[in-house]
Parts: sequence; C-alpha cells; structure tokens
Amino acid sequence: MVGPKITPPISHLKDCCEGFDVSAWAAKRFWTDVGVVQEDGGFAIRLDSRAVKTPAKAPMIVPTHAMAQAIADEWAVVDGVIDPTVMPFTRSANAAIDKVAVQIDEVVNMLAAYGGSDLLCYRAHGPAELVERQNSAWDSLLDWVDETYNARLAVTVGIMPIMQPEDALTALHQPLKNATAFEIAALHDLIAMSGSLVLAYAVTQRRLSAKDAWALSRIDEKWQAEHWGTDEDAEQVSEIKRLAFNHAADFYFLAEFGPQS
Repeated sequence: MVGPKITPPISHLKDCCEGFDVSAWAAKRFWTDVGVVQEDGGFAIRLDSRAVKTPAKAPMIVPTHAMAQAIADEWAVVDGVIDPTVMPFTRSANAAIDKVAVQIDEVVNMLAAYGGSDLLCYRAHGPAELVERQNSAWDSLLDWVDETYNARLAVTVGIMPIMQPEDALTALHQPLKNATAFEIAALHDLIAMSGSLVLAYAVTQRRLSAKDAWALSRIDEKWQAEHWGTDEDAEQVSEIKRLAFNHAADFYFLAEFGPQS
C-alpha cells in the first residue's frame, strides 16, 4: 500500500481517565452513582457529584446524550482499579477534546493527505486473481466517491506515487473541514487503520458497514494468507486494528446522532 504511515488509534497516543481527572488510571473506584447531565451545550458525566475531566483537565462534555451514556456505562461497571483498556468511549472522547480540538486544522490536513495516496488507487501488477479481486471490490467505490463528492481519483498499477487531480482532493478535503472534533477523532482511526479516505467516507455515509469496509481494506493481506499462510503475530495485530476500526465507526455515529441533543 502507498500512503501515509498507518498510525495507532488516536485514543492510544496517550492513555487517559480522573474529576475526576482521567489521567490517573491506577486510581480505584470511589463513586457510587454515575449520571449524565446536560451542560454547556452538550452532555457531561457525573461520578456522584464530581464531573469527569480529561487528562488535560478539560471538562468532558460530549455532543450527544447517546455518547455520554456510553461513557457513563463504562464508568458504571468499573470494579476496583480503573482499566482504560475496557473504556474505549472514554478514551476516544478524551482524544477528541485533548488531542483533536486543540489542533483540528493540523489533524484535518493530515487526514486529507490520504486522498492523495488512497489504498484503493494502487493496484497489483498480478497475479490476475488478485488484480480481479481489487478491481471488482474497489472500482465501484471510486465511482461512488466521484458521484457523491464529485471527486474522480486516478488509479495506477504498482506502488509509485501518482498525482491526483487537485479538484478531487479539494472536494474530499471539505467533509473533513466540516466535521466536529469528535467526528474527526473517529475519522482518524477509520482512515489510518484502513489507509483509505474513500473507505472511511463509505462507512460514515453508510455506503458500507464497518465490517465490510475493513474486509475491503485487507484484500491484499487475505490473498497472501491464502497462498502463503498466516503469521500469528500479524494476525493478532490485524485483530487489534479491526476492533479499533469497528469502535471508530461506533464512536462516529454516537457523535453524529443521539436521542437527545
């Protein structure tokens, strides 16, 4: 694949939950009740009477009641020591507030760069079976992104970078500019885990499920496994990425929709 280096989930760049500030993961449960309250145009989480804060001491205020409830549910089931590995929605919200919102233009530009080297635009020389799999899976998505965003991306064979039309890149940049920090936090992982801006948009626009989009991003790896066998360590890494990708889709839709606003 040609493109920006695949990065870990944005919520993993710095572990986070304490206000309780969420920066002291070794802390133990001290609260009895967990609740969601409307606050400052969004929704906050209360541990008894104390507000949850991010590692940077910012109030954890999220855009939808559904997201706040998902976070509250994670805190409600804490038993003893706080374990960040089982609190993905809390971590993603922290990332949106502490990592994305404070530098949203830079993150947006970094993600937009994937449009210039999207996975779906780089095809194998062979074998013919692999080429056919790529073409049959990816061509329709490039047609869809053109129809949806007026962005026709060029396709090449091999790994040598090609220039994409500037008007297409500008069109694909715009949805990122329009996204909130919470949506960008999710898009970061959808794009970085798959190596494809097109696949990420297909998920957020409900053109594809996260499950199907992930499978389409792994065509090369699946073909290699079928012909050369699997590597246990590589399979474990792939599974971690798959779970992060699926969670990112869930987080995106919680940021976008909620029963209350």
